[in-house]
Amino acid sequence: MRKCIRVFSVICFFAVSAILMFLMIGYVRIPDVMTVSEFDEMNVGKTYVCQTLTTISGRNSGAGADEYVTSIKLFNIFPIKDAKVTVTQRKYVVPGGNVFGIRLYTKGVMVIRIDEVTTPSGSQSPGKLAGLKEGDMIISVEGVTITRNKELSKIFADSKGKMLKMQIERDGQIKEIEITPVLSDDSSYKGGLWIRDSTAGIGTVTWYDRTNGVFAGLGHAVCDVDTGEIMPLAGGDVVEATVNGCYKGTAGSAGELCGVFSSGAIGELYINSSTGVYGVMNKFEKSANVLPVALKQEVKEGAVKIICTVDENGPEYYDAEITKVFSANSGTQRNLTIKITDTRLIEKTGGIVQGMSGSPIIQNGMLVGAVTHVFLDDCTEGYGIFAENMLNTAENISTMEERKAS
Repeated sequence: MRKCIRVFSVICFFAVSAILMFLMIGYVRIPDVMTVSEFDEMNVGKTYVCQTLTTISGRNSGAGADEYVTSIKLFNIFPIKDAKVTVTQRKYVVPGGNVFGIRLYTKGVMVIRIDEVTTPSGSQSPGKLAGLKEGDMIISVEGVTITRNKELSKIFADSKGKMLKMQIERDGQIKEIEITPVLSDDSSYKGGLWIRDSTAGIGTVTWYDRTNGVFAGLGHAVCDVDTGEIMPLAGGDVVEATVNGCYKGTAGSAGELCGVFSSGAIGELYINSSTGVYGVMNKFEKSANVLPVALKQEVKEGAVKIICTVDENGPEYYDAEITKVFSANSGTQRNLTIKITDTRLIEKTGGIVQGMSGSPIIQNGMLVGAVTHVFLDDCTEGYGIFAENMLNTAENISTMEERKAS
Protein backbone atom coordinates (compact mmCIF):
# COMPACT_ATOMS: atom_id res chain seq x y z
CA MET A 1 0.00 0.00 0.00
CA ARG A 2 2.78 2.39 0.97
CA LYS A 3 4.53 1.64 -2.30
CA CYS A 4 1.38 2.53 -4.25
CA ILE A 5 1.07 5.79 -2.31
CA ARG A 6 4.73 6.57 -3.01
CA VAL A 7 4.31 5.89 -6.73
CA PHE A 8 1.12 7.95 -6.81
CA SER A 9 2.90 10.82 -5.03
CA VAL A 10 5.75 10.77 -7.54
CA ILE A 11 3.29 10.79 -10.44
CA CYS A 12 1.41 13.72 -8.90
CA PHE A 13 4.65 15.58 -8.30
CA PHE A 14 5.73 15.29 -11.93
CA ALA A 15 2.22 16.10 -13.18
CA VAL A 16 2.05 19.27 -11.07
CA SER A 17 5.60 20.22 -12.13
CA ALA A 18 4.68 19.76 -15.81
CA ILE A 19 1.56 21.89 -15.40
CA LEU A 20 3.52 24.65 -13.65
CA MET A 21 6.16 24.53 -16.37
CA PHE A 22 3.55 24.91 -19.13
CA LEU A 23 1.90 27.74 -17.17
CA MET A 24 5.19 29.62 -16.86
CA ILE A 25 6.11 29.04 -20.52
CA GLY A 26 2.70 30.29 -21.62
CA TYR A 27 2.87 33.35 -19.37
CA VAL A 28 6.30 34.35 -20.70
CA ARG A 29 5.91 33.46 -24.39
CA ILE A 30 2.32 34.51 -25.07
CA PRO A 31 2.29 38.31 -25.48
CA ASP A 32 -0.10 40.59 -23.61
CA VAL A 33 -1.02 42.31 -26.89
CA MET A 34 -1.53 40.32 -30.11
CA THR A 35 -2.60 40.96 -33.68
CA VAL A 36 -4.60 38.56 -35.81
CA SER A 37 -5.55 38.91 -39.46
CA GLU A 38 -9.18 39.18 -40.43
CA PHE A 39 -10.76 35.73 -41.00
CA ASP A 40 -7.80 34.01 -39.26
CA GLU A 41 -8.10 32.22 -35.91
CA MET A 42 -5.97 32.88 -32.85
CA ASN A 43 -3.17 30.33 -32.65
CA VAL A 44 -1.20 30.12 -29.41
CA GLY A 45 -0.35 26.43 -29.59
CA LYS A 46 -2.28 23.20 -29.14
CA THR A 47 -2.01 23.17 -25.34
CA TYR A 48 -3.42 26.70 -24.88
CA VAL A 49 -7.01 27.75 -25.54
CA CYS A 50 -8.34 31.28 -26.13
CA GLN A 51 -11.81 32.38 -25.08
CA THR A 52 -13.19 35.84 -25.89
CA LEU A 53 -14.12 37.81 -22.77
CA THR A 54 -14.86 41.41 -23.76
CA THR A 55 -15.28 43.30 -27.03
CA ILE A 56 -13.42 46.63 -26.92
CA SER A 57 -14.50 47.95 -30.31
CA GLY A 58 -16.21 46.66 -33.44
CA ARG A 59 -19.17 44.33 -33.75
CA ASN A 60 -20.56 42.42 -30.81
CA SER A 61 -19.05 39.06 -31.65
CA GLY A 62 -15.41 38.54 -30.76
CA ALA A 63 -14.59 37.18 -34.21
CA GLY A 64 -15.90 40.33 -35.85
CA ALA A 65 -14.51 42.81 -33.37
CA ASP A 66 -11.73 45.28 -34.16
CA GLU A 67 -10.33 44.75 -30.66
CA TYR A 68 -11.24 42.30 -27.94
CA VAL A 69 -9.85 40.73 -24.78
CA THR A 70 -9.25 36.98 -24.73
CA SER A 71 -8.67 34.67 -21.79
CA ILE A 72 -5.86 32.15 -22.32
CA LYS A 73 -6.00 28.84 -20.45
CA LEU A 74 -3.83 25.75 -20.34
CA PHE A 75 -5.83 22.73 -21.57
CA ASN A 76 -8.85 25.08 -21.31
CA ILE A 77 -8.70 24.53 -17.51
CA PHE A 78 -5.86 26.48 -15.89
CA PRO A 79 -6.00 30.28 -16.46
CA ILE A 80 -2.73 31.93 -17.57
CA LYS A 81 -3.49 35.52 -18.52
CA ASP A 82 -5.80 37.86 -20.40
CA ALA A 83 -4.53 39.37 -23.65
CA LYS A 84 -5.68 42.20 -25.88
CA VAL A 85 -6.24 41.12 -29.49
CA THR A 86 -6.41 43.51 -32.44
CA VAL A 87 -7.99 42.28 -35.67
CA THR A 88 -6.39 43.71 -38.80
CA GLN A 89 -6.64 43.22 -42.53
CA ARG A 90 -3.75 41.31 -44.06
CA LYS A 91 -1.21 43.71 -45.59
CA TYR A 92 0.49 43.06 -48.93
CA VAL A 93 3.72 44.67 -50.11
CA VAL A 94 6.36 44.26 -52.80
CA PRO A 95 9.55 42.71 -51.34
CA GLY A 96 12.72 44.68 -52.04
CA GLY A 97 16.30 43.43 -51.98
CA ASN A 98 17.73 46.21 -54.14
CA VAL A 99 20.29 48.65 -52.73
CA PHE A 100 19.53 52.35 -52.44
CA GLY A 101 21.50 55.44 -51.54
CA ILE A 102 20.66 57.64 -48.55
CA ARG A 103 21.39 61.35 -48.20
CA LEU A 104 20.15 62.41 -44.77
CA TYR A 105 20.06 65.93 -43.35
CA THR A 106 19.76 66.43 -39.61
CA LYS A 107 17.33 68.48 -37.58
CA GLY A 108 19.87 71.01 -36.36
CA VAL A 109 23.55 70.07 -36.19
CA MET A 110 25.04 67.31 -34.04
CA VAL A 111 27.99 67.82 -31.70
CA ILE A 112 30.38 64.94 -32.39
CA ARG A 113 33.43 66.23 -30.49
CA ILE A 114 34.35 69.05 -28.13
CA ASP A 115 37.88 70.43 -28.42
CA GLU A 116 39.91 73.19 -26.85
CA VAL A 117 40.63 76.40 -28.74
CA THR A 118 44.19 77.71 -28.72
CA THR A 119 44.07 81.39 -27.74
CA PRO A 120 46.83 83.97 -27.11
CA SER A 121 46.31 83.37 -23.37
CA GLY A 122 46.20 79.58 -23.50
CA SER A 123 43.79 76.76 -24.37
CA GLN A 124 40.09 77.11 -23.57
CA SER A 125 37.00 75.01 -24.25
CA PRO A 126 33.83 77.11 -24.64
CA GLY A 127 31.82 73.97 -25.37
CA LYS A 128 32.78 72.23 -22.11
CA LEU A 129 32.26 75.40 -20.09
CA ALA A 130 28.77 75.69 -21.60
CA GLY A 131 27.97 72.12 -20.55
CA LEU A 132 27.64 70.71 -24.08
CA LYS A 133 27.98 66.94 -24.59
CA GLU A 134 28.74 64.76 -27.57
CA GLY A 135 25.47 63.80 -29.27
CA ASP A 136 23.73 67.09 -28.43
CA MET A 137 21.73 68.61 -31.28
CA ILE A 138 22.15 72.38 -31.64
CA ILE A 139 18.77 73.69 -32.79
CA SER A 140 19.23 77.47 -32.70
CA VAL A 141 21.56 80.23 -31.53
CA GLU A 142 20.17 83.62 -30.50
CA GLY A 143 16.84 82.57 -32.02
CA VAL A 144 18.39 81.74 -35.40
CA THR A 145 17.65 78.19 -36.58
CA ILE A 146 20.80 76.20 -37.35
CA THR A 147 20.72 73.61 -40.13
CA ARG A 148 24.29 73.66 -41.50
CA ASN A 149 27.82 73.69 -40.09
CA LYS A 150 28.77 76.92 -41.83
CA GLU A 151 25.82 78.76 -40.25
CA LEU A 152 27.08 78.03 -36.73
CA SER A 153 30.67 78.89 -37.66
CA LYS A 154 29.55 82.27 -38.99
CA ILE A 155 27.56 83.10 -35.85
CA PHE A 156 30.60 82.27 -33.69
CA ALA A 157 32.88 84.33 -35.94
CA ASP A 158 30.55 87.34 -35.79
CA SER A 159 29.99 87.14 -32.03
CA LYS A 160 33.08 89.21 -31.09
CA GLY A 161 33.28 87.16 -27.89
CA LYS A 162 29.71 87.95 -26.83
CA MET A 163 27.80 85.33 -24.82
CA LEU A 164 25.27 83.53 -27.01
CA LYS A 165 22.04 81.79 -25.99
CA MET A 166 21.85 78.35 -27.55
CA GLN A 167 18.92 75.94 -27.76
CA ILE A 168 19.87 72.26 -27.81
CA GLU A 169 18.10 68.91 -27.79
CA ARG A 170 19.45 66.18 -25.52
CA ASP A 171 17.75 62.83 -24.89
CA GLY A 172 14.56 64.16 -26.45
CA GLN A 173 14.48 67.20 -24.15
CA ILE A 174 14.95 70.83 -25.24
CA LYS A 175 17.44 72.76 -23.11
CA GLU A 176 18.72 76.36 -23.05
CA ILE A 177 22.43 76.94 -22.49
CA GLU A 178 24.89 79.83 -22.89
CA ILE A 179 28.17 79.67 -24.77
CA THR A 180 30.88 82.30 -25.19
CA PRO A 181 33.15 81.88 -28.25
CA VAL A 182 36.80 82.78 -27.68
CA LEU A 183 39.37 84.49 -29.89
CA SER A 184 41.71 81.88 -31.33
CA ASP A 185 45.34 82.45 -32.28
CA ASP A 186 44.28 82.82 -35.92
CA SER A 187 42.25 85.92 -34.94
CA SER A 188 38.79 84.35 -35.35
CA TYR A 189 36.16 83.56 -32.70
CA LYS A 190 35.47 79.84 -32.22
CA GLY A 191 33.50 77.49 -29.99
CA GLY A 192 35.78 74.46 -30.26
CA LEU A 193 33.01 72.23 -31.58
CA TRP A 194 33.15 69.49 -34.20
CA ILE A 195 29.69 69.18 -35.68
CA ARG A 196 27.84 67.22 -38.37
CA ASP A 197 24.79 68.25 -40.38
CA SER A 198 24.36 65.34 -42.80
CA THR A 199 25.34 61.79 -43.60
CA ALA A 200 25.22 59.40 -46.55
CA GLY A 201 25.40 55.69 -47.17
CA ILE A 202 23.76 52.70 -48.81
CA GLY A 203 21.26 50.16 -47.54
CA THR A 204 18.73 47.65 -48.80
CA VAL A 205 15.04 48.22 -49.49
CA THR A 206 12.90 45.83 -47.43
CA TRP A 207 9.54 46.47 -49.11
CA TYR A 208 7.42 49.07 -50.83
CA ASP A 209 3.71 49.66 -51.32
CA ARG A 210 2.92 49.63 -55.03
CA THR A 211 -0.22 51.75 -54.50
CA ASN A 212 1.55 54.83 -53.11
CA GLY A 213 5.32 54.29 -53.23
CA VAL A 214 5.79 54.20 -49.44
CA PHE A 215 8.89 52.12 -48.69
CA ALA A 216 10.90 50.78 -45.76
CA GLY A 217 14.59 49.94 -45.56
CA LEU A 218 17.56 49.09 -43.31
CA GLY A 219 15.55 47.72 -40.36
CA HIS A 220 17.55 49.94 -38.01
CA ALA A 221 18.23 53.65 -37.63
CA VAL A 222 20.93 55.67 -39.36
CA CYS A 223 23.21 56.66 -36.48
CA ASP A 224 26.14 59.04 -36.22
CA VAL A 225 29.39 57.14 -36.70
CA ASP A 226 31.15 59.02 -33.88
CA THR A 227 28.48 59.28 -31.17
CA GLY A 228 26.23 56.31 -32.02
CA GLU A 229 23.18 58.56 -31.62
CA ILE A 230 20.21 58.33 -34.00
CA MET A 231 20.47 61.17 -36.52
CA PRO A 232 17.32 63.36 -36.11
CA LEU A 233 15.84 63.69 -39.58
CA ALA A 234 15.04 67.10 -41.04
CA GLY A 235 14.91 65.75 -44.57
CA GLY A 236 16.64 63.40 -46.94
CA ASP A 237 16.82 61.96 -50.41
CA VAL A 238 16.60 58.44 -51.77
CA VAL A 239 18.89 57.89 -54.75
CA GLU A 240 19.63 54.95 -57.01
CA ALA A 241 22.81 53.07 -56.17
CA THR A 242 24.81 50.25 -57.70
CA VAL A 243 27.12 47.73 -56.02
CA ASN A 244 30.58 47.62 -57.56
CA GLY A 245 32.39 45.43 -55.04
CA CYS A 246 32.43 43.94 -51.56
CA TYR A 247 34.84 43.63 -48.65
CA LYS A 248 34.23 40.11 -47.29
CA GLY A 249 33.43 39.73 -43.62
CA THR A 250 35.67 37.66 -41.37
CA ALA A 251 35.56 36.70 -37.69
CA GLY A 252 36.01 39.92 -35.72
CA SER A 253 35.57 42.21 -38.73
CA ALA A 254 32.31 43.10 -40.50
CA GLY A 255 32.41 43.21 -44.28
CA GLU A 256 30.92 45.98 -46.39
CA LEU A 257 29.27 46.45 -49.77
CA CYS A 258 30.92 49.07 -51.97
CA GLY A 259 28.35 51.15 -53.80
CA VAL A 260 28.13 54.32 -55.85
CA PHE A 261 25.25 56.77 -56.12
CA SER A 262 23.54 57.49 -59.39
CA SER A 263 22.59 61.04 -60.23
CA GLY A 264 19.18 62.33 -59.24
CA ALA A 265 16.81 61.54 -56.38
CA ILE A 266 14.16 58.83 -56.76
CA GLY A 267 12.37 59.53 -53.50
CA GLU A 268 12.23 61.37 -50.21
CA LEU A 269 12.92 60.25 -46.63
CA TYR A 270 10.39 61.00 -43.90
CA ILE A 271 11.38 58.84 -40.91
CA ASN A 272 14.65 57.67 -39.36
CA SER A 273 13.79 55.43 -36.42
CA SER A 274 15.01 52.42 -34.48
CA THR A 275 13.06 50.15 -36.89
CA GLY A 276 14.54 51.60 -40.10
CA VAL A 277 14.24 54.44 -42.58
CA TYR A 278 11.00 55.22 -44.36
CA GLY A 279 9.90 57.45 -47.17
CA VAL A 280 8.13 57.70 -50.49
CA MET A 281 9.58 56.70 -53.85
CA ASN A 282 8.58 58.53 -57.01
CA LYS A 283 10.03 55.79 -59.20
CA PHE A 284 8.81 52.21 -58.67
CA GLU A 285 7.20 49.28 -60.47
CA LYS A 286 3.42 49.52 -59.99
CA SER A 287 2.64 46.06 -61.38
CA ALA A 288 5.20 44.12 -59.31
CA ASN A 289 4.09 40.97 -57.49
CA VAL A 290 3.17 41.37 -53.83
CA LEU A 291 3.59 39.13 -50.77
CA PRO A 292 1.55 39.06 -47.57
CA VAL A 293 3.22 40.44 -44.44
CA ALA A 294 3.43 37.90 -41.62
CA LEU A 295 2.27 38.74 -38.12
CA LYS A 296 4.78 38.29 -35.32
CA GLN A 297 3.27 35.05 -34.07
CA GLU A 298 3.45 33.57 -37.58
CA VAL A 299 7.26 33.79 -37.72
CA LYS A 300 8.86 30.41 -36.95
CA GLU A 301 12.32 28.92 -36.66
CA GLY A 302 13.45 27.12 -39.80
CA ALA A 303 14.46 27.58 -43.42
CA VAL A 304 13.94 30.95 -45.12
CA LYS A 305 15.09 32.90 -48.16
CA ILE A 306 16.63 36.35 -48.06
CA ILE A 307 16.73 38.77 -51.00
CA CYS A 308 19.80 40.96 -51.35
CA THR A 309 22.08 42.62 -53.87
CA VAL A 310 25.79 41.92 -53.47
CA ASP A 311 27.06 42.38 -57.03
CA GLU A 312 26.15 43.79 -60.43
CA ASN A 313 23.53 41.04 -60.98
CA GLY A 314 20.99 42.81 -58.79
CA PRO A 315 18.62 41.24 -56.22
CA GLU A 316 18.89 37.47 -55.79
CA TYR A 317 17.39 34.88 -53.44
CA TYR A 318 19.74 33.12 -51.01
CA ASP A 319 19.15 30.33 -48.48
CA ALA A 320 19.20 31.10 -44.77
CA GLU A 321 17.69 29.85 -41.52
CA ILE A 322 15.93 31.55 -38.64
CA THR A 323 17.65 30.02 -35.63
CA LYS A 324 15.68 31.78 -32.89
CA VAL A 325 12.50 33.85 -32.65
CA PHE A 326 12.22 36.06 -29.60
CA SER A 327 8.97 36.79 -27.79
CA ALA A 328 6.60 39.27 -29.41
CA ASN A 329 7.16 41.31 -26.23
CA SER A 330 10.90 41.59 -27.04
CA GLY A 331 10.57 45.10 -28.49
CA THR A 332 10.58 46.64 -31.93
CA GLN A 333 14.02 45.47 -33.07
CA ARG A 334 16.36 42.44 -32.84
CA ASN A 335 13.37 40.10 -32.88
CA LEU A 336 15.09 37.05 -34.35
CA THR A 337 18.47 35.55 -35.18
CA ILE A 338 19.31 34.37 -38.67
CA LYS A 339 22.11 32.28 -40.16
CA ILE A 340 23.23 32.38 -43.80
CA THR A 341 23.44 28.83 -45.17
CA ASP A 342 23.86 29.56 -48.90
CA THR A 343 27.43 28.79 -49.95
CA ARG A 344 27.12 31.17 -52.92
CA LEU A 345 26.49 34.16 -50.63
CA ILE A 346 29.14 33.08 -48.13
CA GLU A 347 31.64 32.83 -50.98
CA LYS A 348 30.78 36.32 -52.20
CA THR A 349 30.51 38.21 -48.91
CA GLY A 350 31.51 35.91 -46.06
CA GLY A 351 27.95 36.20 -44.73
CA ILE A 352 26.10 39.32 -43.59
CA VAL A 353 27.87 42.58 -44.39
CA GLN A 354 27.17 46.30 -44.02
CA GLY A 355 24.86 47.43 -46.80
CA MET A 356 22.75 44.26 -46.57
CA SER A 357 20.71 45.74 -43.71
CA GLY A 358 17.08 45.67 -44.74
CA SER A 359 17.34 42.52 -46.87
CA PRO A 360 13.87 40.91 -46.86
CA ILE A 361 13.36 37.54 -45.15
CA ILE A 362 10.80 35.29 -46.85
CA GLN A 363 9.18 32.29 -45.14
CA ASN A 364 6.23 30.19 -46.34
CA GLY A 365 5.42 32.71 -49.05
CA MET A 366 5.25 35.64 -46.62
CA LEU A 367 7.51 38.58 -45.79
CA VAL A 368 8.43 37.89 -42.17
CA GLY A 369 11.24 40.35 -41.50
CA ALA A 370 14.52 41.96 -42.51
CA VAL A 371 18.21 41.37 -41.78
CA THR A 372 19.58 44.13 -39.52
CA HIS A 373 22.89 43.31 -37.81
CA VAL A 374 25.81 40.91 -38.11
CA PHE A 375 27.52 39.00 -35.29
CA LEU A 376 31.18 40.00 -35.34
CA ASP A 377 32.37 36.64 -34.01
CA ASP A 378 30.56 34.80 -36.84
CA CYS A 379 29.58 36.92 -39.83
CA THR A 380 27.27 34.19 -41.19
CA GLU A 381 24.88 35.01 -38.33
CA GLY A 382 23.04 38.12 -37.24
CA TYR A 383 19.84 39.73 -36.03
CA GLY A 384 16.59 40.45 -37.82
CA ILE A 385 13.47 42.51 -37.20
CA PHE A 386 9.79 41.56 -37.64
CA ALA A 387 8.27 42.94 -40.85
CA GLU A 388 5.14 43.79 -38.85
CA ASN A 389 7.13 46.23 -36.70
CA MET A 390 8.41 48.02 -39.80
CA LEU A 391 4.91 48.13 -41.25
CA ASN A 392 3.58 49.73 -38.07
CA THR A 393 6.19 52.51 -38.23
CA ALA A 394 5.43 53.21 -41.89
CA GLU A 395 1.80 53.98 -41.04
CA ASN A 396 2.95 57.38 -39.72
CA ILE A 397 4.06 58.51 -43.20
CA SER A 398 0.58 59.37 -44.49
CA THR A 399 0.08 61.75 -41.56
CA MET A 400 3.47 63.39 -42.19
CA GLU A 401 2.65 63.88 -45.88
CA GLU A 402 -0.65 65.53 -44.98
CA ARG A 403 1.11 67.95 -42.62
CA LYS A 404 3.69 68.78 -45.26
CA ALA A 405 1.00 69.41 -47.88
CA SER A 406 -0.89 71.76 -45.58
